[in-house]
Amino acid sequence: MIRSTIREILSFPDRLRARRELASRELCVPAGGPVLNYGGVLAGDDLVAGGRVKLLHLRERWPEAEHFNILYLVSSAPPACGGELVRWAKARGAKFVWNQNGVGFPAWAGRRTAEINRPMSALLHAADHVVYQSEFCRESAVRWLGAPHAPASVLINPADTALFSPAPHAPDGHAWRLLAAGTHHQPYRVLGALEALRVLLDAGHSATLTVAGEMRWPGAHEEAHAAISRLRLAERVTLRPGFTQEEAVALYQSAHVLLHLKYADPCPTVVVESLACGVPVVALRGGGMPELLGDDGGEMIYVEPSWEKATYPPPRRVAAAVARIMREWPARSAAARARAVACFEKEAWVTAHAGIFGGLLC
Repeated sequence: MIRSTIREILSFPDRLRARRELASRELCVPAGGPVLNYGGVLAGDDLVAGGRVKLLHLRERWPEAEHFNILYLVSSAPPACGGELVRWAKARGAKFVWNQNGVGFPAWAGRRTAEINRPMSALLHAADHVVYQSEFCRESAVRWLGAPHAPASVLINPADTALFSPAPHAPDGHAWRLLAAGTHHQPYRVLGALEALRVLLDAGHSATLTVAGEMRWPGAHEEAHAAISRLRLAERVTLRPGFTQEEAVALYQSAHVLLHLKYADPCPTVVVESLACGVPVVALRGGGMPELLGDDGGEMIYVEPSWEKATYPPPRRVAAAVARIMREWPARSAAARARAVACFEKEAWVTAHAGIFGGLLC
């Protein structure tokens, strides 16, 4: 009889069935060095995005195994039935590391705040070690999920700076090439970028905008296309779907500036990858962005900090930030790249994890 893999078990729509299947399985916890399982969220997927990207760096060093001594899960990409998997693995002697990204809070989650946070809280408090993706992630998790009893570390998401690197030749400076990339859950990430593009064009600048990645807010496609039509941007805007890590490199390398207009974003990998490619970032000040951009990664636009209500700047301020970067683009590009290499190299991130794993297994 061919046994289901952990990935297949976790895809069962019935949690009770998954629990029973796991209960019938043995877990041979290996002795010695780290052997990892990632909850099956990577296997068989060609398009890896969002919270799963960082797992690719770990998997290069520690391939995913069905029999493991460390279970490593990420809050922004948990497997279905993750709670059942954690209880099963820990009961058989495996250690559990929880990578905590952002949490739900009323400014973006509204009435769903408790619903979003409940499963994260349970897994965070079950962890043998918690990795926070930024100090903001730690602050917000302690506030909304509670402080864990386990040891914790802050490790900002990394980039492979050998893969994500500046283009051999800078993009043509005749037209300013703007990029908004990632998974767009909030309308302003796209609509604010479109409005800022219109401001730049009206000011006499030549500019284009590429919006890459899924738009997931209700009515997103209709609203985006309506805005493009209303703002007379059809010849200036390209909309494209999700992208692979390899495709992402070309996207960044073809851009001058990344517009990342999410409110209080905890630790977006897209920003770190952009910096690594020498693409400065225009972002909203808040969340983990000060930790990522520092003084030399781009421009941060002040918005009122609040757990209760998200606020956004007028598009003219976004356009002005773009113009400031473009006036000094070669130097700003070099500074962005230097920051990524100094602060966000994947090898340092992986090495830090090796220390965490060694401490759990000693």
